[in-house]
Parts: sequence; C-alpha cells; structure tokens
Amino acid sequence: MGIVEYWIVDYAALGGRAFIGNLKQPTISIYHLIDEEYQVSQFRDNDLIISPSWPELNLTANQIFTAGV
Repeated sequence: MGIVEYWIVDYAALGGRAFIGNLKQPTISIYHLIDEEYQVSQFRDNDLIISPSWPELNLTANQIFTAGV
C-alpha cells in the first residue's frame, strides 16, 4: 500500500517481547518504509521521538504516554 510511516504506541506494554523487548515497558515503535521494507525505531521513557515524516516534532515518549492523563 506504500504507507511511508506508521506508529504503534504501546502505552500499557502489552506487546510481545519480540516486539517491545524483554523488559516489557511502554514503547513507541515507528516503522518507516525504506526500499520497500519497514525499518523500526523504538522509543521509551525520556527518549526524544525521531520521525522522518515529522522532523519538527519535539516530544519524548513519556510526553505522549502521559498526554491523556
């Protein structure tokens, strides 16, 4: 379908260990399409979110996780 970028925001750390790691903590996974394959970058805690589609974004993972609280 050619979706350039998509995000999975696992604020409750419910994802499988293969996807979010063995410490199972809240994780934002950003998948970016490069040469017809998705490359993933993951962000946790106070990591600054880096998005190729939104380079001006200035948020940490925790800011996103706590936005609705």
